[in-house]
Amino acid sequence: MLFNFKKTIIFTLLFLCAGISLGAGIGIYVFKLSDLSEIKRLETYTPPLITKIYSSDKQLISRLYTEKRINLDLDAFSPHLTNALLATEDRKFFKHSGISPKGMLRALVTNIATASFAQGASTLTQQLAKTIFLSPEKKIKRKLIEIILAFQIEKKYTKNEILALYLNQVYFGSGAYGAESAARTYFNKSAADLNIAEAALIAGMPKAPSYLSPLVNPEPALQRRNQVLRNMLAVNKISKEEYEKYIDSEIELEASEFSYKNYAWFTSLVKEKLEQQLGYELLYKSGLEIHTSLNSQIQDKVQESIEKNMALLEKRMKAKNIKSKPECAVIAIDVNSGKIIALAGGRDYTKSKFNRALYAKRQPGSAFKPFVYALAVKEGYQQNAALRDVPTVFNIYGNKDWKPNNFSKTFSGETTIRKALALSKNIPVVRLLENLGPNNLADFAKQFGFSTKLGATLSLALGSYETTLAELTSAYSVFPARGLYKKPWYIDSIIKDKETLYSRDQVVPKRVYPEREAAVMVDILRAVIEEGTGRRTKLNGYPLGGKTGTTDNYRDALFVGFSPSVALGVWVGCDDGSSLGSFETGAKAALPIWKDVMHYIAENRKYPEYFPVPDNIVYKKFDPDSGKIIDTKEKKGVIGVFIPQ
Repeated sequence: MLFNFKKTIIFTLLFLCAGISLGAGIGIYVFKLSDLSEIKRLETYTPPLITKIYSSDKQLISRLYTEKRINLDLDAFSPHLTNALLATEDRKFFKHSGISPKGMLRALVTNIATASFAQGASTLTQQLAKTIFLSPEKKIKRKLIEIILAFQIEKKYTKNEILALYLNQVYFGSGAYGAESAARTYFNKSAADLNIAEAALIAGMPKAPSYLSPLVNPEPALQRRNQVLRNMLAVNKISKEEYEKYIDSEIELEASEFSYKNYAWFTSLVKEKLEQQLGYELLYKSGLEIHTSLNSQIQDKVQESIEKNMALLEKRMKAKNIKSKPECAVIAIDVNSGKIIALAGGRDYTKSKFNRALYAKRQPGSAFKPFVYALAVKEGYQQNAALRDVPTVFNIYGNKDWKPNNFSKTFSGETTIRKALALSKNIPVVRLLENLGPNNLADFAKQFGFSTKLGATLSLALGSYETTLAELTSAYSVFPARGLYKKPWYIDSIIKDKETLYSRDQVVPKRVYPEREAAVMVDILRAVIEEGTGRRTKLNGYPLGGKTGTTDNYRDALFVGFSPSVALGVWVGCDDGSSLGSFETGAKAALPIWKDVMHYIAENRKYPEYFPVPDNIVYKKFDPDSGKIIDTKEKKGVIGVFIPQ
């Protein structure tokens, strides 16, 4: 008892001294109101703003921020929100001049009675001053400055301006700064559309925003919301009927629009580049608008197909007692512009942020074969050129013998370029490269954008040298693009305060392959889908070309191909290089994803698409086995593109 009595006396004396100091201080500072420079910070204060990243179809795909904040004018907030806030935090807001003497006296008495700083007696104006200028610590000196700043804010701004500043600046928990951000975070709607219960929940949060977040502590948040409803009823801001309607209702949260999981691989690429070029402050605090190349609808389809098909693959692997977890990568590139329209670096960005589409170097296997044939066509070979498909021993690596085999373990004796590629024969393509020269192929392939090392050996024909899926897919895009190479890009423009900071320059594409020869390669790669290993993805009435790829022991499965407008690459494999399991080829493990995405693109095209047909080419019918030109009236045979000799 004696201790508590002494403690009460001490606090009484402290608050009396504080009161005297406060009165004297106010007198001095009020006299110098015009000289206090602190308030000028409010005039120039620019809170950290949210940078928004948009897709090419104008969908918001990410937000970058240090504080989730969206500033609005007062009339953009629901009147329920302002009523709830004033009923709870400051009922005399429109009557006082910045402080509430009665409130301060009441807080003083309470603090003396409880021997603590339990109450601070802050008006909304004082809270705004503390939020912008001061720390939250409870000290007499800080309180004195808070009061002076409140006077100055009231002198400089109208009540509505102060209220708008408050609603835009105060923290509402779960990373949400400002009421608009809070409304989107908790209810996935604008603050203008909040109902009474939603407004009451948000209005009650400034007291203890982290603790009262319904995402963290739903029960205390509900109790606080109901207290705000009682406050609103007490000051006649809601009717008895409205109160009874909401007082027993549950908190109904909705997933925030700030969740952009499907686009994380792409937006992380954007962030990585712009952090280097713009710096952290400008990128995360300046409220930029970043317009990108991504097509959000195609990206959504990519993620949907990955989830479905990788689950099926994992099930097959478990049935074979394979414990490794398969991964995948997907990239889609617009053929005509080079823009990246979809990107997935793995199955789940939250579990692994390594972007396998851009950075994983893996063997492409048979998916590299088209570049051998492309070199041959450039050197004058026609697609009906005869190739030998017989067991062959090649002398490589300093008189060492190498005896590759066909995947099918069978040999056709004689075949053509068209059929050899369509059926992914190994022996014919290696024999062809032996004639063309591995050095020539390595140099030739670099023109298509390959930056990884491509060894000048015969095994290059079978895709033994590692590359990335992004480079491989970009290289494929050259064929439907009439032989033009366009370096992939993904940022279109950057805008700040309606002023364009950056706009992508129109880069002239580079001619890396002749146009007529490109048409021949498109025709040959169409045969893979029409007649060969890619038959599973055939889509009647829509032209597609592509090639499977499978590496030794089924470590990598690929399908890379194109429509007239989009080049699409899919890789499936295990990060540790282990096997996917027997017969998990490119056609089985990767093609289903490719098919889902490409068919979605085809079904949603706005107009019919066709591969370009250059001048001075001819169509001929020939026997795909012997290469012999036959009459178009013959039932057997295939029709292909030829370059007149």
